[in-house]
Amino acid sequence: MKRPTIADVARAAGVGVATVDRVLNGRAPVREETSRRVLEAAQQVGFHGTNIIRQRMLADMPSYRLGFVLRKERHDFYQTFAAELQAAAQSVRDRRVQITIQFAKSGEPSELSELLLGMSGKVQAIGATGPDHHDVTAAVSALRAKGIPTFSLLSDFAQGVREAYLGTNNMKVGRTAAWLISKLSPRPGKIVLLLGGHRFHGHALRETGFRAYIREYAPDFEVLDALINLETRRITYELLMNAIARHQDLVGVYCIGGGMEGVIEALQESQSGDRIACLVNELTPESRQALLDRHISGVFQTPLRELCADLILTMTNTIEHGMAESPGQRFVPAHLWVPESL
Repeated sequence: MKRPTIADVARAAGVGVATVDRVLNGRAPVREETSRRVLEAAQQVGFHGTNIIRQRMLADMPSYRLGFVLRKERHDFYQTFAAELQAAAQSVRDRRVQITIQFAKSGEPSELSELLLGMSGKVQAIGATGPDHHDVTAAVSALRAKGIPTFSLLSDFAQGVREAYLGTNNMKVGRTAAWLISKLSPRPGKIVLLLGGHRFHGHALRETGFRAYIREYAPDFEVLDALINLETRRITYELLMNAIARHQDLVGVYCIGGGMEGVIEALQESQSGDRIACLVNELTPESRQALLDRHISGVFQTPLRELCADLILTMTNTIEHGMAESPGQRFVPAHLWVPESL
């Protein structure tokens, strides 16, 4: 088979041979759109100089280093989050984006602070998930003073100091959860809320939204004091099994943060899924199966693909144009899954 030539690339790209030569050898500036057409044509015909063309294009692009701190490295949700960040970075066509991802081993604010400060000098912007705490705020302030913007993800922290929050509108998610449980329950009764901890701003907003809706529109329901599960499966399981045993009129459960695996286990073992409406967060293999088996009623899912694409673009724009005078927030709508929508 004849080896593809520059002429073949030019024909496939709809440009002249001289244009392909300029792109290949960097002899003169070529518009980015034209260079991209040449690259795509080279890939299409199997041209031997495709990698050289790609490298020359990359060399002309601005390069950015972004850092991320996520939680629970072994959890399906955070593995998916990391994969979507990588995919979003690779899909940027007009910039070279290199990302570094680290995982916090605990929910301690001190660890998040150390990880954030440890990225200083290595990246140009940071996105992180974690608790709201004065140690975290101090770290974000120190990074901002060095010109490194920090973005809070999923649950807000360091308000007024961080560059922006990106995630769902947690107050709205909480109100939606309350509406759904009040409609699914055949009669008024008690509702249990499970929180990861009081330091998670997103959890606090979801609880606030939930209670506000019940007070206003479903006052016959009683929302019990929130139970702190530290987002662990075993503690969540024990807390819910105890609540089921103590409250015969328990009609609703909302796992506001992590630990939903313990909720699913408890509802399975107690065979309470048919009389207790239950909502959890994030669609994983386990929550998907529990939904199909009718052990839980619904799942709120963060649209990670949309979030990560917006996040990468926002971070690179901030590096290019500078930090905002007034830190803001960017909401992505949560997706709600029920058994019949899977």
